[in-house]
Amino acid sequence: MGYKVAVVGATGNVGREMLNILHEREFPVDEIAALASRRSLGTEVSFGDRTLKTKDLDSFDFEGWDIALFAIGSEATRQYAPRAAASGCVVIDNSSLYRYEPDIPLVVPEVNPEAVEEYRNRNIIANPNCSTAQMVVALNPLHKRARIKRVVVATYQSVSGAGKEAMDELWNQTKGIYVPGQEVEPRVFPKQIAFNVIPQIDVFLDSGDTREEWKMVAETKKIMDPNIRLTATCVRVPVFVGHSEAINVEFEEFLDEDEARDILREAPGVLVIDKREPGGYITPVECVGDYATFVSRIRQDVTVENGLNLWCVSDNLRKGAALNAVQIAETLVERVFEG
Repeated sequence: MGYKVAVVGATGNVGREMLNILHEREFPVDEIAALASRRSLGTEVSFGDRTLKTKDLDSFDFEGWDIALFAIGSEATRQYAPRAAASGCVVIDNSSLYRYEPDIPLVVPEVNPEAVEEYRNRNIIANPNCSTAQMVVALNPLHKRARIKRVVVATYQSVSGAGKEAMDELWNQTKGIYVPGQEVEPRVFPKQIAFNVIPQIDVFLDSGDTREEWKMVAETKKIMDPNIRLTATCVRVPVFVGHSEAINVEFEEFLDEDEARDILREAPGVLVIDKREPGGYITPVECVGDYATFVSRIRQDVTVENGLNLWCVSDNLRKGAALNAVQIAETLVERVFEG
């Protein structure tokens, strides 16, 4: 049996990846629609060997469509997602709009696949933040074994997480440094991103945390366990694609680094590359285009009781966004539509 699937925001980085991944994973598609705003009407996008022309989201009728993968901003999602859901189409939303609403499931299929069944509340499923998604994939199998008490994470997030204009800004600033008179002032980011790092992603809150850091806390609690204490420092780095995270974990029980390595090797969605030699770890450049969440540098932290350190890397446009959304759709089909 095949399904009618709409990709909303098909001309953006994540929307294009959604189309690629639907084809790569041979999702059972009977009919596919690429939707975008009116200004992008007619833009061509690829779906395998096929070329699709985008249709106007504003006038599109979702009646009779099974699944809509949304990859547009929160404001546009607020306008169009309820309309699609009311038409009987299940919305899988990549924005932050619905993540924190108690009656809407927030799903990472390797961690809480059963939550997709709560879609019936409002016909909407939320996709988590990119930095959260890869982290919980790595942490959940360890949590099942030794129960996590506290997490301290520092992220090193690529510019693609802020969209195409952010990628262009990094490219143009980098070129401008070498060409006198062609310097590019920051527009997307608050400071120069080329050859620099910026310890701010999203806006600041009264607590001093940024909203990105708050998201990681709130989403980890909702997806994994509300009792986990987590603190994050989120940093934008001059990398085009691929988020990295240095994760320090304190468990309730002792977990030996060798056992942790064995657990992660068997964990769904995780690939362990951990050799204690130069280059025996994964960097963002190497993870691009891959489905896996890579874990390296697994080692004890002797400064706290039951502590462990990890290095975690993933393609943020894939596991952090498009791949996770398609995996949610696959889980929905398996557990609900054909379950």
